[in-house]
Amino acid sequence: MAKLFIIPTPVGNLEDMTLRAVRILKEADYVLAEDTRTSSVLFKKYDINTRLVAHHKFNEHRTVEDIAERIAAGSNVALISDAGTPGISDPGFLLVRTCVARGIDVECLPGATALIPALVNSGLPCDRFCFEGFLPQKKGRQTRIAQLAGEERTMVFYESPYRLVKTLTQLSEVFGADRPACVSRELSKLHEENRRGTLAELAAHYTAHEPRGEIVLIVAGKQ
Repeated sequence: MAKLFIIPTPVGNLEDMTLRAVRILKEADYVLAEDTRTSSVLFKKYDINTRLVAHHKFNEHRTVEDIAERIAAGSNVALISDAGTPGISDPGFLLVRTCVARGIDVECLPGATALIPALVNSGLPCDRFCFEGFLPQKKGRQTRIAQLAGEERTMVFYESPYRLVKTLTQLSEVFGADRPACVSRELSKLHEENRRGTLAELAAHYTAHEPRGEIVLIVAGKQ
């Protein structure tokens, strides 16, 4: 029976692909990609010649039903994003939900994602944690931060380098300046950095040293 395969791709180092992921990408009838130009680099490295079709947040609402129809008719389709596991702060949820609702098999492979290495690297408790993804940029931002002030589990956020100092400063004001945290940048890449300290210390550091690259922010829960 045909199915939808969710394929994690490396968050940085292209060697983090699994053998199974490469095999399925080669065997699929076609591959849905967030950005076909980005995915072409990965495909070239692993000699994958399967057809790439663009599937991103700007067209997914229009295309999910057609894709589900194709799978139901017998096409094996793989979904990848630019980096990490599709559906985790990336396109994918709508297609998975549509396929599940229609009784179409969905299989997600284990593999690369930024949040777990950052969490483990932080040195903060990782037996219980909550993943918050990106905080709202404007509407609802302060409300969400206030709601998290009493969270006792370790918190995981994704953040843009352009908003990191703002986020660290706001969290420091609400959670307390001495709340432990860790900023992980460029995971698995040449210039990977895991900087630990209090929210106030990290805000001061990145005010003086402009951050670059993909960022995961880990913040200790309330004690």
